[in-house]
Amino acid sequence: MAFETSGRIIDISPVNQVSDKFRKREFVIEKKEAGGAAVFVDYVKFQLTQDKCELINESFLNEDVKIWFNLRGNKWERDGKVNYFTNLDVWKIEKLSAQGRDQNAPSDITLEDIPPENDELSDLPF
Repeated sequence: MAFETSGRIIDISPVNQVSDKFRKREFVIEKKEAGGAAVFVDYVKFQLTQDKCELINESFLNEDVKIWFNLRGNKWERDGKVNYFTNLDVWKIEKLSAQGRDQNAPSDITLEDIPPENDELSDLPF
């Protein structure tokens, strides 16, 4: 299932070559939402993997962006201890224009743009 959100990029990590076959890059957005008189700020970390690591670079820092991502989860066991990990895997990102893009405008994404969810990490029931 694909999700989308928007916010301002406040941190971009370098590409991390985890193994010979896997690399990732993480970044954080600041997402503000108004609730009555209060403003709530969330800091959300996303990741890009493999060839998607090239979707972002330092020029995105402090830019407002729109992000499309999949929710991923994984279970890891070692020495009888179980850990669960949740990742927000980005598959598309775009800068929002300085003029202020209409976020209610129809998206140009088609079903063919959404990557398949079936990979070596998607064997969980959600």
